[in-house]
Amino acid sequence: MAKCQGCRDGAAFPFQIRTAFQPIVDIQTGKVHAYEALVRGPNGEGAAVVLDRVTETNRYAFDQACRVSAIRTAVAAGLLETDARLSINFLPNAVYSPLACIQATLQAARETGLDPARITFEFTENERLDTRHVRSIIEAYRTMGFQTAIDDFGAGHSGLGLLANLQPDVIKLDMELVRGLDESLPRRIIVAAIVRLAKELGIKLVAEGVETRAELEAIRSAGIRYVQGFLFAKPELDVLPTIAAGAFAIAKAA
Repeated sequence: MAKCQGCRDGAAFPFQIRTAFQPIVDIQTGKVHAYEALVRGPNGEGAAVVLDRVTETNRYAFDQACRVSAIRTAVAAGLLETDARLSINFLPNAVYSPLACIQATLQAARETGLDPARITFEFTENERLDTRHVRSIIEAYRTMGFQTAIDDFGAGHSGLGLLANLQPDVIKLDMELVRGLDESLPRRIIVAAIVRLAKELGIKLVAEGVETRAELEAIRSAGIRYVQGFLFAKPELDVLPTIAAGAFAIAKAA
């Protein structure tokens, strides 16, 4: 795997990366809009176990391995037979040069036949970020046809300031805002305000962590079109999950 100039001295990641997938559902059509790629260990260990092994010296190798595994595994699982996008988490602090460090991703996309325009790169606001550096990544990725998303929005350090400075294509509402939305007036007021902001900024909104029909109905009432959560499917290792039959009916009815 090619390494970028500034990261070539980094250490290799100590074990094989595998990928699980969870669908993001369009509740207007009942179809899968995208699959989020979630990192797993060689025996299916959860993300926390894998992330505990990420260090300053192997962060670049880890980030590259996650991207390539996500693309190769998704295509092998049948992504090209669908219209769905692929959403990949990445570490901005692992990117030394946006143009140099994207080469392995582009190579994997070319080799598998995946159009880069179908890829969304997610980064979380839980990580402390250099805003100018992240903006340079977003701008470079946009010129190459990629989309970008802020994951776990509403749970991190920068919140609205990060949104104002970066202007991503997608915001993913943190599950703590979504959980119990149907029973919490303060949460509904906050989510309604974010919906208005996203609409005015031309940003797509995804609600994460939807687990109950009541939460889904509250999300639908708030005007959010795209949802992700156990109500529809749990992450599955190496395969693209199908939407649960009952949830599919709920989504179409919504």
